[in-house]
Amino acid sequence: MGNCHTVGPNEALVVSGGCCGSDDKQYTVGGWAWAWWLITDIQKITLEIMTLQPKCEDVETAEGVAITVTGVAQVKVMTDNELLGYACEQFLGKTVAEIKSVILQTLEGHLRSILGTLTVEQIYQDRDQFAKLVREVAAPDVGRMGIEILSFTIKDVYDKVEYLSSLGKSQTAAVQRDADIGVAEAERDAGIREAECKKEMMDVKFQADTKMADSKRELEMQKAAFNQEVNTKKAEAQLAYELQAAKEQQKIRLEEIEIEVVQRKKQISIEEKEILRTDKELIATVRRPAEAEAYKMEQLAEARKMKKVLTAQAEAEKIKRIGEAEAGSIEAVGKAEAERMRLKAEAYQQYGDAAKIALVLEALPKIAEKVSAPLARTNEIVILSGDGGRVTGEVNRLLAELPVSVNALTGVDLSKIPLLQKMINPQA
Repeated sequence: MGNCHTVGPNEALVVSGGCCGSDDKQYTVGGWAWAWWLITDIQKITLEIMTLQPKCEDVETAEGVAITVTGVAQVKVMTDNELLGYACEQFLGKTVAEIKSVILQTLEGHLRSILGTLTVEQIYQDRDQFAKLVREVAAPDVGRMGIEILSFTIKDVYDKVEYLSSLGKSQTAAVQRDADIGVAEAERDAGIREAECKKEMMDVKFQADTKMADSKRELEMQKAAFNQEVNTKKAEAQLAYELQAAKEQQKIRLEEIEIEVVQRKKQISIEEKEILRTDKELIATVRRPAEAEAYKMEQLAEARKMKKVLTAQAEAEKIKRIGEAEAGSIEAVGKAEAERMRLKAEAYQQYGDAAKIALVLEALPKIAEKVSAPLARTNEIVILSGDGGRVTGEVNRLLAELPVSVNALTGVDLSKIPLLQKMINPQA
């Protein structure tokens, strides 16, 4: 089993170790990593900016002047895996103070070596170039430690022998001297320039007066010439105005004529459009409805004709289908009747006289119905007889004559049927 370890963006998590004696190391910045118990090791290294203040005291410059220089450096551990691995090899397990101490000693060593190659004036007057040189020289060494120099500036430069102060005083005196000389030269040049300006001013004034007189004379001459020219121009302008007025009047009349022509053309166009509109209106209100009505009647006649044709065709088809159905029905009935007659014939042939008698007996009610049909229209039958038993005798006589009649009609002798014999002659 193991644990899940997390770090923020200002730290790097280093997971080392693993199964089978693995030497692989996992670097995680601002994330999480899994670590197995007993076989892996978890360590953290800070990625925050570290502020250092390197200071070199009483370091002799190229001229042998001992000066003290202090600076401010901002450094941090780089996050590239390879460079982060260098930083872990150098500083993993150390405190921030210990890391700062190592980097500070490296920067101070480079700062001291660079101070020995420069003059005081170069260090004091061009601090940015000096700081840049320190960064360029120190960056490879601290880079091999996995450290990046974000910035390096010179904070202060001073000495204990007042060399810088004397250098400033001499420069100040030279500047003051140059300033006094400059003031004197400026005042001298100002006096000379003032005299030259006064002379130039008088020359300019004389020239200006002369030019003013010449200008005044020329002005009067020009005025006379202008007046003459103006009068001439006025006369020409008057004539030109009248001529132009006549021309403009003529143009106005021509434009009025053109306007009248345009108006007449528009009127003609409007009348033509009105004629077209009236024609279209007549077409739309008279001709088109008539054409539509004629087309409607034509379509209706065509539809009636088509309806009659379709109706006749449907009736013919109906009659044909009915005829076919009736023919099929008659054929089926005929076949059934023929089969029934054939079966009856076979049955009659098989049973002989018994079948014939059954057929006769079956037909007797129908015969009786046909015989008694006239009597069905009789409302009342009255038998006149003085003897009450005579009626019974008449009935018996009719029954006795029935077998003879049937025999005459069908050739079947009913008297041979025992049941009928009993009914005809009950005494027997």
